[in-house]
Amino acid sequence: MNHDDAGPRLLRLFEGHRLTPAQRRIAHCLVQHAGEAAFLSSVEVAELAGVSQPSVTRFAMALGFDGYPALRRQLREFGSPETVVQDEVGEGNEEEAPNELQRAVLAEIAHLRRLAGTLTDPKPVVAAARLLSVSRPLPVLGLRAAAAQAAGFSYFAAKVHPDVRLLDEGGSMLADRIERAAAAGASALLCFALPRYPAELTEALGVARDAGLSVVTVADSAFAPAAALSDVVLAAEVGTSLVFDTACGPMMLGRILLEAMCDEIPGAEGRLEAFEVSAAAREIFTD
Repeated sequence: MNHDDAGPRLLRLFEGHRLTPAQRRIAHCLVQHAGEAAFLSSVEVAELAGVSQPSVTRFAMALGFDGYPALRRQLREFGSPETVVQDEVGEGNEEEAPNELQRAVLAEIAHLRRLAGTLTDPKPVVAAARLLSVSRPLPVLGLRAAAAQAAGFSYFAAKVHPDVRLLDEGGSMLADRIERAAAAGASALLCFALPRYPAELTEALGVARDAGLSVVTVADSAFAPAAALSDVVLAAEVGTSLVFDTACGPMMLGRILLEAMCDEIPGAEGRLEAFEVSAAAREIFTD
């Protein structure tokens, strides 16, 4: 296998598969040892990646192979006619991505381009914004991997919405907090749902629905488990090229949703101006 071409070709093999962090470690290990990957045993791959041998077998099966020997045969076939792997980064433009880090960035750019395409029709975002902007309070739910998205949205939303309640911790108290928000007058809940989906997330959405709340979900896919419990689903892909997912798309979609909410919330501009005056007086930020 030609070492210069092997890494990009291996990455192509792994793209489009939902891999666990351990499996991504194996994928990265194979890319890093692309020149000899086709000749390594499953035990050798496990040792290089720092995982168990059964994990290597499960990795091969996650890619659609019967086992590691079948995957290794595929790797050996990569030694035949060489191709240059290219990624589309613009309309009609292609650029080589010599390493996996660049490929991860270019994949994320492609995700954002597809997100831009879906926004040709802004009606779903506007519908979601109208549901959320009138909810007093507004609970924002995001657990585990999605907690950062929920926290970021809540931080900015609180500058224009009078009562935002961040729900970023699971446990038995989560249902209580959702029910209290509903009792306080909430009419809708915003949920961020990203892989891997916590079981308690869908349980929480069930509580929200039982409490009479409309649910708007920002997810990586319209087929995410939370979608079945949502009134509006806004989807943006996550990147899977690195060991851990990248969520530039869902983050951008959250900000777009917040932008639409600013058009729907009475007095939003006044609240922003008041905050800026207060921040300047207290010298919160430095130049």
